[in-house]
Amino acid sequence: MISVLRLSWPLLLGMFLLQIGNGLQGSLMGVRGAIEGFSTFELSFVASAYFVGFLGGSRFAPVFIAKVGHVRVFAALGSLISATLISYPVLTDPYAWMVLRVILGFSLSGVYVTAESWLNDAATNTTRGQSLSAYVLVQMFGLVAGQGILSAGDPSGFLLFIIPSILVSISFAPILLSVQPAPAFQASRPMSLLSLYRASPFGTVGMLLMGAVYAMQFGMGSVYATEMGLTLGQISLFMSGIFLGAIVMQYPMGWLSDRIDRRVMIVASAALAGVVAIGGYGFAESFVLLMVVAALVGGLSQPLYALLIAYTNDYLSPEEMPSASGGLIFLNGLGAIGGPPLAGLVMSLFGTGGYWLIMALFLFLTAAYGLWRMTRRPSAYAGDKEYEAVSYPNILPGASPVAVETAQELYVEATEASEAENRSETTTS
Repeated sequence: MISVLRLSWPLLLGMFLLQIGNGLQGSLMGVRGAIEGFSTFELSFVASAYFVGFLGGSRFAPVFIAKVGHVRVFAALGSLISATLISYPVLTDPYAWMVLRVILGFSLSGVYVTAESWLNDAATNTTRGQSLSAYVLVQMFGLVAGQGILSAGDPSGFLLFIIPSILVSISFAPILLSVQPAPAFQASRPMSLLSLYRASPFGTVGMLLMGAVYAMQFGMGSVYATEMGLTLGQISLFMSGIFLGAIVMQYPMGWLSDRIDRRVMIVASAALAGVVAIGGYGFAESFVLLMVVAALVGGLSQPLYALLIAYTNDYLSPEEMPSASGGLIFLNGLGAIGGPPLAGLVMSLFGTGGYWLIMALFLFLTAAYGLWRMTRRPSAYAGDKEYEAVSYPNILPGASPVAVETAQELYVEATEASEAENRSETTTS
C-alpha cells in the first residue's frame, strides 16, 4: 500500500478534493432548491439530469480521449465542472439547473474515466487491487467530508457554491503537474444487452433496479431530509450516514459473498435493506433512528452493485468479463435516470415518507426477482470453491467503465489463479 500511495498520491489527493466538492454540491442541490421554492417533483428531475449526463460521459469520454488525449480532456472537463458549480446560484431556475446537472454529470464521468486510466496504468499486477481499493476509499471519504462542509455554511448564499468550485479547481493541480505520463487508452467493445441478459438475467435486471435505488439515495436524500425539516447539520449527518454505511459494509459483504451462493447474499441483503427502509417510514420522527436507518440501508444496498457484477461474472468466461462492464454500467445508469423522478412522484402523492416506500419497493423487487430466478436456474456456485478476497470487485455505484473493467481484470486473475491452484492440488493428490 505504501508503494501505491507513493506513486499515485497526486491522483488520489486530486480525486479526494474533487469528491469533497461533488459530495457538497450533491446535497446542497436539495437544500438550496427548497429555499428557491422548487417543488419535490422538479428537484427529482434536477437529480435525474445528473445521471443522464453521467451515462453520456461514460459513453463519449473514451471517444474524446482517443481523439485529443487524456490531458486535454481532463483540463477541459475540469474547467466545465468548476464553471458549472458557481452557476447554480446565478441561474435559479429548475430547467437551468437540469441543464447544469447534465453538464456536471457528463464532465465528472469523463474525469473519472481519465483519472482511473492513469491509476490503472500506474499500477502493477501486484498493486492493482490495492490501488483500486485506495481509490474507492478516497472517493467515499471525500463524499463524507463534503457533507461536513455543508453544515458549516449558509445554503441561501454563494459561499457553499464557491467552495466546491475552488476545491475542484485545486484538485486538478496535483494530477496535471505530476510527472506521470498519460497512458495509452483502450476501451473494450461492450457486450450487447441481449447477450448479457441471456448470460445472467438476475444480474442485468438487478443492476437496473439497484441503479434506481442508488440514485434515490444520492440524488434525493437531501431533498427528503430538507422536507422532513431537519437542520443543516442533521442533513449533513443523514447523508454521511448513507455513505459511511456503504464504506463499513463493503468488505464484510464482499468477503461473505465469496464463500456462499451470491444469489442468497444478494436476495437477503436487498430484502433486509427493504425492511429497514420501511422502518425509515415508521421512525422518521426520531433523528437517531433515522440515522441508523440511513446507515443500514446504505450499507446493505450500495455493495449490491459490486455483488451483482460478481454474480454476473459467475456466468461469463474470463474473455467476456471486461466487455460485460459496458452493459452493466449502462443498465445501472438507466435505472439511475428513472429513480429520482419516481421518488419525486411518490413523495408528491404520498408525502415525504414516500422516499422510503419507493426505495423499499425497488429493493423488494430485486429480492423477489432473485428468488424467482433461483427456481429457474441452478447456482453457478460450487460448494468446494473459494476465491481469493479480490474476486469480489471492490467498487461502489458511480464507478466509471475504467474502474469496473479494472475490477473485472482483477476478478479474472483471481479466478484463474484459483483454478490453477485447484488443478495443482488435484494433480498432487
